[in-house]
Amino acid sequence: RLVRLPAGIEEESAAGMMLKGLTAHYLIRRTFRVESGQTVLIHAASGGVGSILCQWAKALGAKVIGTVGSDDKAELAKAHGCHHPIVYTREDFVRRVREITEGKGLPVVYDGVGKATFEGSLDCLQPRGMMVSYGNASGPVAPFSILELSKKGSLFLTRPSLMHYIKEREDFESACSELFDVVESGAVRIRIGRRLPLAEAADAHRQLESRNTTASTVLIP
Repeated sequence: RLVRLPAGIEEESAAGMMLKGLTAHYLIRRTFRVESGQTVLIHAASGGVGSILCQWAKALGAKVIGTVGSDDKAELAKAHGCHHPIVYTREDFVRRVREITEGKGLPVVYDGVGKATFEGSLDCLQPRGMMVSYGNASGPVAPFSILELSKKGSLFLTRPSLMHYIKEREDFESACSELFDVVESGAVRIRIGRRLPLAEAADAHRQLESRNTTASTVLIP
C-alpha cells in the first residue's frame, strides 16, 4: 500500500518504521488502548516493535515494564522509555512484575515472544486483564485449556494480526497518521540498528531469526 510521507519523515526512517510502527499502533491504540496511569508489560522491549511500544506507552502516561535478554539490551530499553527493564535470563519476570505492581498485576501484557513467556505472562495479569500474544519468536504457544483463563482471573486472550486492523483504507490511513504524528512530535524515535545492502538480505534474515538484532534493520538498494 502507498501512503504519502509527511515532510518531517525521512525515507530511511519510514523504511524502518512502517511495519513495526503500525504493529505498535494497533497493539497500543486498538487491541488494548493504553491510558495514562496504567502499568504495562512489553516483552522483547529493546527490539524493533518493543522499543516503539515502550516509547509510545510512556508518552501516553503509562508505567512501562519490559523484558530483555541482557544488560546491554536493558540499557537500550531504558533509553527508549522502559521504566523497569527486567533481564529475564537471570530474573523471574513474574516475581518482579508482582513486586513492581505491589501484587496487583497488570491490565495488559504485550507478548511477541510466544512459547517461552506465555504462561508467565498470564501470571502477570490482574483479574480481567488482557494477554496480547502477537508473535512467536521463541516458538508457537502450545495448546492449553481455556479453563486456565478462568482460573487465573477471568482473563482475556487475543492473537491479533496487523492486516485485520488495516484492511480498510480508512483504517490504514488513520493508523499511519497517528504513527507519523508521534514520530514527528519526537515522542517516538525510530532507531535503525543495521543498514545492509539489498544483496545481503539473506544475512539480515539470519540475524533476525537468531534474535541478535535490536531496533530496525534497513536494506539499502
